[in-house]
Amino acid sequence: MSEQSSELNVTITESAQEYLRELLDKQDCEGIAIRMFVSSPGTPNAETCIAYCRPGEEQEDDVVMELNGLKAYFEGRSVPYLDEARVDYSSDKMGGQLTIRAPNSRMPKITDDSPVEDRINYVLYNDINPGLAAHGGQVSLVEFTEDNYAILKFGGGCQGCGMVDMTLKEGVEKTLKEKVPEVAGVKDITDHTDKSQAYY
Repeated sequence: MSEQSSELNVTITESAQEYLRELLDKQDCEGIAIRMFVSSPGTPNAETCIAYCRPGEEQEDDVVMELNGLKAYFEGRSVPYLDEARVDYSSDKMGGQLTIRAPNSRMPKITDDSPVEDRINYVLYNDINPGLAAHGGQVSLVEFTEDNYAILKFGGGCQGCGMVDMTLKEGVEKTLKEKVPEVAGVKDITDHTDKSQAYY
């Protein structure tokens, strides 16, 4: 468990800390903390989440932040995406609302040390999808296999497009291999026989 590292740049305001402390107190669980992470990080579907973290549920690479009467864990893998994140609580007539703003959850600061999946996503969303978007298409990473293949899913206008094999092999694979040397090649899981969304 790493102590708070200088890489963690998350602000949890006083009002948010107070609100979270009250929530934790209600759980009636000794040593309960909160845990913050980003699901689908580095993609347009990224969501920043705060969950309860009972003793033993923390992970080995979590970064710990000791707050006033409150302990917060941050998923190690999510830390780059939580850069400049801010958690705030504002009360209103309806009771109040906890807001989480994580400006880098969708666009991480990628380094050579970032996981391969993150670097693939970064290339897909910054270099490849803007070009496909002109045709109403997009591509997303499904998984990075043990034999170093990126399994990709094409959506929108790329589905049912007869050109997709060529585009896939030539454009996407070339760009990915160039920018993420670990990638041996790409495979496509999309069924191109469905032409309902196709763009001509």
